[in-house]
Amino acid sequence: MARSTSSNTWLREHVNDQYVQMAKKDGYRARAAYKLLEINEKDKLIRPGTVLADLGSAPGSWSQVAARIVGPQGKVFALDILPMNPIADVDFIQGDFREDEVLAEFVDLLDGRALDLVISDMAPNISGMSAMDQARSFLLCELALEFARDHLKPGGCFLVKVFQGSDFQPYLQSMRDLFDEVVTRKPKASRDRSSEIYLLGKGRR
Repeated sequence: MARSTSSNTWLREHVNDQYVQMAKKDGYRARAAYKLLEINEKDKLIRPGTVLADLGSAPGSWSQVAARIVGPQGKVFALDILPMNPIADVDFIQGDFREDEVLAEFVDLLDGRALDLVISDMAPNISGMSAMDQARSFLLCELALEFARDHLKPGGCFLVKVFQGSDFQPYLQSMRDLFDEVVTRKPKASRDRSSEIYLLGKGRR
């Protein structure tokens, strides 16, 4: 079957993408690693000893970045609806974050440890219907924020991918209600045409 023009364009961009090439060279599973690396360079979210949860972790590039930095005194807990090949020193659960039983299993994995950081690169399967995709995206963002509220230690941080739309301002306000400071980040590895940005909440109250 012949590829569509759009898929050919995507494939050409992907093959020529500098971050895709860098990921292959540096041993990361996806170009998204460089989004987290750039944000962390600026904000120093992940340090040796950091204990964190990676929501929407597959294929695992953010968990790779985190595990390399936190070292033996830190810990990375990861969750995704999709399978993820094992990463050394990362505890992973496969399941739907929206389901109570999956969330309960993930919380059991934490074993009562309060988190220094929650990172979420979750996104829904795109249907092509903008309003529906926006609603699904912000549902995941809201669930991630609830998780951060319940499991971050005081002073902890929360990094979440959002898509700009009608739900953005209310969500931003919800973050401002929980954190001392909320800032936006648009890393260079985020494609220019993408409406994604990252919100970073610092200092969980």
